[in-house]
Amino acid sequence: MKVTVFGATGGIGRLVLAQLLDAGHRVTAVVRNPAKLTLNHPELTVVTTELTDTDTVTEAIRGADAVISALGPSLKRSGTGSAVTDATKTIVAAMHTTGVSRFVGLATPSLADPRDKPHWKPKVLPLIARLAFPNALTELKNMTAAVTASDLDYTIARISAPKNTPSTGRVRSGFLGHDRIGSAMSRADIAAFLVSQLSETRYHRAMPAISN
Repeated sequence: MKVTVFGATGGIGRLVLAQLLDAGHRVTAVVRNPAKLTLNHPELTVVTTELTDTDTVTEAIRGADAVISALGPSLKRSGTGSAVTDATKTIVAAMHTTGVSRFVGLATPSLADPRDKPHWKPKVLPLIARLAFPNALTELKNMTAAVTASDLDYTIARISAPKNTPSTGRVRSGFLGHDRIGSAMSRADIAAFLVSQLSETRYHRAMPAISN
């Protein structure tokens, strides 16, 4: 498959990129700072641009089978602005323009999926987030809404405690109140789940929570 990746220089995005290339996919990585991308591969194309540059983002997506976004907001309490929301809106618009419909991304259990049953996470986590990183919570809400309000064929994985630990190969996924989902998860396993959604149909237009 041909896949366009956003957030490819982040902790999860780098692993997504490596796993896609290892699996034989052709990948276009859209980055702001190519110096942060140390991976070199014959099937990798790097596009350097600001993520609000509609024309360049559109051309980076054109011809792709899917888009994977590992974008996420800064968790600094002092964070401001709407950079990730604006970038996601640009991506969604570019996907509509090019006719690419498959989107795989990330969010948080602070946001509910309609398939969830009553659960403590969507109640408690937003309270904590508003105190610890209020702008990040706003960004997560708005970037997710930009995708879910569209007609894209999306899967958004909700994660809560990514860890820099080795892959376990074990992934729990489902909906809060229905399935036994924990919190902590290896970034390598998060990346593996995102990549797996290129060929999975279970979570189309859904926001499963995932953990180890």
